[in-house]
Amino acid sequence: MSYGVVVGIDGSARSATAAAWAAREALRRGIGLRMVHVAGTEVDALERDLGGGSGVPEPVAVIRDRIAAASPGLDVSCEIRPGSPADDLAAVGRRAELLVLGSRGLGGFAGLLVGSVGLRTAARAGCPVVLVPAGAAGLGGAEGSGAAEGSGGAPGEVVVGVEGDRPCDAVLDFAFRHAADTGAVLRAVECRHPSHGGPYTTEAPVGQRDIGDSLAAAEQLRLQDALDRWRGKYPQVRTEAELHAGSPAGALVAASRSASLLVLGRRTPKHTLGAPRLGAVTQSVLHHAHGPVAIVPHD
Repeated sequence: MSYGVVVGIDGSARSATAAAWAAREALRRGIGLRMVHVAGTEVDALERDLGGGSGVPEPVAVIRDRIAAASPGLDVSCEIRPGSPADDLAAVGRRAELLVLGSRGLGGFAGLLVGSVGLRTAARAGCPVVLVPAGAAGLGGAEGSGAAEGSGGAPGEVVVGVEGDRPCDAVLDFAFRHAADTGAVLRAVECRHPSHGGPYTTEAPVGQRDIGDSLAAAEQLRLQDALDRWRGKYPQVRTEAELHAGSPAGALVAASRSASLLVLGRRTPKHTLGAPRLGAVTQSVLHHAHGPVAIVPHD
């Protein structure tokens, strides 16, 4: 049984924003929304305080009821679970189409975005995980959780980080599908450190600049070729492709300014003993992105 879209919720403003984003996505997909509150050992105490009731804390219930009222056509359920938030949310994510979490920060390199629960869950979940910052444009905080009604104006770009020499089907399919469903432009961004090849600076000798221009043109063509199959599958999606030399994290964080969603991949361990982890670029982007970031697991 699939849980549809799952959102981790703790009653905070950032989890209200994540719930609003998750509700909009569940409505768009035509599936249910399951809210999960992992309360650890407080579950028994909560049930005693509430006379043996559902054990749903009042701040969580307020967000649940607000989302349900704003989206009358959405099947909304709420579950309270004892345990470790990162472990339990990742476990629930194995049965979900999408797992959505809230995150703290302000975006940009001035402040950190994601806490340890978000990072650990994104590294372990078997489904795509979207981390939504509390200040995400068009969503607001607890007061703005009515955004599930579909407000927020025209969609921004869907930006996807691409490794053109080994493009990942799961990541590109997720990005193209989201762009198709929301009517957004898809922008594929590939970043290469200058030491690994890329455009030469204007201060380089003419011969080197010519070589650099030829290499850049070949790289751009290869990137375009990598996207062609997905353009055929999603012909309604307008696409753009960009090559950047320099810091991948910096380029992706900058691209997130205009993005309704930034999509990145996470390689899953080939062996069961391999510890799930996020790469350094992905962690940096998660900490500093200006809007929602989707982490898509792939082989």
